[in-house]
Parts: sequence; structure tokens; C-alpha cells
Amino acid sequence: MFVPLIHNILDTNFIPNYIMKIGIIKERKNPPDRRVVLSPKECKRLLKKYENLSIKVESSDNRFFTNEDYKIEGIEVVDNVSDCDVLLGVKEVPIEYLIPNKKYFFFSHTIKKQPYNRKLLQAILAKNIELYDHEVIVNEKGQRLVAFGRYAGIVGAYNGFRTYGLKFNLFKLPKAEELHDQLMLIHELQKIKLPAIKVLLTGKGRVGNGAKEMLKGMVMKKVTINEFLTKTFEEPVYVQIDVLDYNSRKDGQLKDQNDFFINPTEYKSNFLRFAKVADLFIAGHFYGDGAPYLFTRDDAKSKEFHIKVVADISCDIDGPVASTIRSSTIADPIYGYNPLTEQEVDFKDKNAIAVMAVDNLPCELPKDASEGFGESFSKNVIPAFFNNDENGVLLRARMTQNGKLTERFSYLQNYVDGK
Repeated sequence: MFVPLIHNILDTNFIPNYIMKIGIIKERKNPPDRRVVLSPKECKRLLKKYENLSIKVESSDNRFFTNEDYKIEGIEVVDNVSDCDVLLGVKEVPIEYLIPNKKYFFFSHTIKKQPYNRKLLQAILAKNIELYDHEVIVNEKGQRLVAFGRYAGIVGAYNGFRTYGLKFNLFKLPKAEELHDQLMLIHELQKIKLPAIKVLLTGKGRVGNGAKEMLKGMVMKKVTINEFLTKTFEEPVYVQIDVLDYNSRKDGQLKDQNDFFINPTEYKSNFLRFAKVADLFIAGHFYGDGAPYLFTRDDAKSKEFHIKVVADISCDIDGPVASTIRSSTIADPIYGYNPLTEQEVDFKDKNAIAVMAVDNLPCELPKDASEGFGESFSKNVIPAFFNNDENGVLLRARMTQNGKLTERFSYLQNYVDGK
């Protein structure tokens, strides 16, 4: 029989026959997020596996999965989850809805000292809440165990082609949020007729490979780097590149990716060789501190700079993709960037680079994103509640305890103090 850990998820003080109560909270951040950590079917599966587990779902009219969807699977839907031990959410919980002395899982967006969420972290400490941030749920090697990156890549690629069609008045794809799942997105992409464009995709992680799924779904031809740079094609093609394909060491040495991640300042960008021939750029890379920008504002001014549409899934503002001067929204996803004036313009302007830089792309695919995230959470996190956290998953992810930052996150103290 499974006996869950309750008072302190990480200690060994078991409470005999105690039912561990998980509450799935209503998403209250605006704009509303339709995703959820555990789908109805995932909840049912977990309850069947763990006899000492109880799951309650806070009533919500915003989720993709309705209250009735949960009830059909035998999951209790309630108006109040304050009797639960662990509360699961996706986005930040508004301060006024935080329940003191609880254990919360959600994306707090505080680990990079984001100024707009300082008060949230302060309130979490003041209310003696144990915070486990999804973003820092990692294995022993520091690799993330739960994430929405794949779905950002899927939607980002779709939105990139939608932007291309609107920019050049070639076709009009429906918004991703109007479609049910990834298969419907692919089906819509298969209907369009593209000119013989070259599509550049950066990144080979969750995001980049999610985008690649869409290109494969379109049956777009994949070419080598050399072919992409030197050949002309009579059909649309794409190339997927990684950090050492668009960066090189300043001293000319050839080393592996680890060297790039350890010594990013020793590298310079050679992205322009791709920018000279690419039409559509899908940015699915991870950008680390100290790494070279892919292209700068000066680079974009070059007459040889050929990219006319950027789908910036990474969405680092005023960062490695110079045309991303702000994030955009699901409601209004596209803006134009004039390289010469460095100003925002109408994206259909002949001199503009059309930019899609939505910073919450998985929200447009709530069904698939929720189901995929839930499977990972069930596999990598839920067992830790019942096995004394034998792999240290919860220990690494716990940001606060007893009204203080944990040692792993003590670097945030100055941030909390407002310094």
C-alpha cells in the first residue's frame, strides 16, 4: 500500500492511512489560461494507481476541459479546495487567492528575478507557502522534467506560416486557438500552397523539435546546411540548425557544444550566412546569458539580410533576435519591424519584417498541452509524493519553506528584499 508524505513532503514522518489530497486550482491570471496540470483522464488514472490519493478540481468555466469532463471521469468538482494538501496550477496565482500554509505548484516566473512578480514571492513567504516551481522540476543533471516547450514549438511554427500568408496575401489560416489539436493544425497547413521559400529553424530541444513536427507534417523537404546556403529549389525547403551551426569561436578553434555553453563569450555569431538566403525564420533556440546575439539591429539593416518573417518562439525582448522589440498576444499576434528606423510598423509594409512573438503559445493548444504536461507530471513528480522523494525531484524544486527561501534559491533574497 502506498503511504504518502504529507506534513513535509520530504520528511519521513508517515501518517498511517492518511489520504493525500491534491487540488487542481482555477486559473485566475488574466488573460485566462485554458490549460491544466492534470486532464480528467490523467486524474482517473492516478486515482486508480494510488489508493491513498484524492483529487479535487476547483470549478472553472475557463478550462478547455469542462467541469462536466471531470465529473464524467468520476473526479470531484468543488468550489473550494482549501482542504487539499497540494495545489496544482499553471500560471501565477494572484496574491489575494493564495491560501496560507499550503504547498503550491505553478510557474511563478520569479527565478530570473522578474520585477513584476517580486510581490508574489514576498506574499508566498509571508503566507508560509511551500512553492514548487514547474520550471525548476529537474533531474540530477538539471534537465527539466515537465514543460510546455514542445507545444510552444508546434503552435509557433503554425503561426509562422500563418504570418507568412498574411504578410504576402497568399492565404489565410485560422488562428491556432480556433482549432482542436495538433492534427487539425497540420491539416490546415497541408491545404496551403507555399512558394519555393527557404525556412530556417533554430534549436533542437523541445521547442525546436516541436516546430519540426509541423514541418514534417507538411511533408516539407529537409535539406542540409550546405544545400540551404548554396542551392536554389523549386519547392519550399527547411533546415534545422543548432548553436554550433550559427556560432563559431573567435579564435577559430573547433570545439563541442559544451564549450559553447561554458564559454559563450568566446564565440561570435555567423547567423548572417543563413539570413542572406532564408525567407521565414522560426526561432526555437534557447538563449543563454553571455551568448552572442543571432543578429543585431545593424545586421538587419544590411541589404543582404533576406528574412521577411520571424516566428520568435523564444521571445527574448531586445535580445538575440533584433526584430523582437516586444512580445505580442494571441489576440493580436503580429507586428512589423522596420530595420532602418528600428521602429514598429504595419507588418504588411514592404520594408517591414513581420514578427510573431506571442509569449504564451501553448495556451493556443490547451488540450494537447495539458495532456502532454500531465503525463510528464504524473510520471516524474507524483511518485515523489509516495516514495519519500527518493530521486530528489521535490527537494530540487522547492523554492520556499517555513517562510524562507530554501538554500538552492537563496540567491533570490536580494530580489525579495527589493534590492
